[in-house]
Amino acid sequence: MDLNTNNKTILIAPLNWGLGHATRCIPIIKALQDNNYIPIIASDGIALELLRKEFPYLKTLELPSYEIEYSKNGKNFKWKLLQNCPKMIEAIWAEKKLVKKWVKKYSIDGVLSDNRLGVFSKKVPSVFITHQLNVMTGNTTWITSMLHQHIIKKYAECWIPDLEGTSNLTGKLGHIKKADFVTKYIGPLSRLHKRETAKKYDLMVILSGPEPQRGMLEEKLKTEVCKYNGNVVFIKGIVEKDQIKEQIDHVTYYNFMNTRQLEQTFNESDTVLCRSGYTTVMDLAKLNKKAFFIPTPGQYEQEYLAKKLKKEGLVPYADQNDFKIENLEEIKLYKGLPQLDTALNWKTLFQIFE
Repeated sequence: MDLNTNNKTILIAPLNWGLGHATRCIPIIKALQDNNYIPIIASDGIALELLRKEFPYLKTLELPSYEIEYSKNGKNFKWKLLQNCPKMIEAIWAEKKLVKKWVKKYSIDGVLSDNRLGVFSKKVPSVFITHQLNVMTGNTTWITSMLHQHIIKKYAECWIPDLEGTSNLTGKLGHIKKADFVTKYIGPLSRLHKRETAKKYDLMVILSGPEPQRGMLEEKLKTEVCKYNGNVVFIKGIVEKDQIKEQIDHVTYYNFMNTRQLEQTFNESDTVLCRSGYTTVMDLAKLNKKAFFIPTPGQYEQEYLAKKLKKEGLVPYADQNDFKIENLEEIKLYKGLPQLDTALNWKTLFQIFE
């Protein structure tokens, strides 16, 4: 790092909704450091916990929780979100006040918000990161998309972690006919890298997402993998103080893994069984992996991505209630996600903060 450079401080704040928003911010945080910026990380819950483990030497700040909860029944997903709205709005107002205070207190020169609606400042350049220009909520998609785009408009730029053209991963989630705000397609983001390594596992199970759905899928898959013929590594997606490893017959369980371990395990695994969250999709594309998806029940975005990628002949999927371990046989019939390696000029992208 060039010590003569006038290092600018950038606040980067991912939404705590599963681990996807936090993990896709890891390459951005590393790029900020490589380009002589000083990142300050702000989030809450497991997202903040994960980033503290990844960057123990960086300053971290706690934001109020949006208290996003899923219903046990996927059909009630929208109703549960509606019930959570007052708490969410309260948290957005609270984080607005905190950001205003922090910009002054920590001499912040720029703000990067990954889907945190109140992380914004009029005093410094503020950027919104999202793959959802359209927010899918079934028959209310038009209004949720309109509201989301209205919020994005106040930011100086909107960065979309996907490709602009027709060969893309997000489809209509991340592409609209005409945006009335500045959009920059920055290419898929992943903290992982493809490496040639000997295969250790036939199947890698990796879970993520808010409760209770994460736990419900864990219980279901624990039963299913017992019937699997081959070595399995099962990562539960529970970020705790200490890592716990447990071997039961042909299955190796971990509560969580750090980036280095995860990258190694992905590369050592033949196929992957996981949710169809967008960050996972980007990771699989970077690693050129074959996979099977189980979308989170009632989460329209994951259901849309799973259907899109199946239709394109890339990845099969099954509903959570219907999944059986035998479904994994379908993977052979699909191509797997294409490797979309795009060279991103971070220096040019970060010009907004100069």
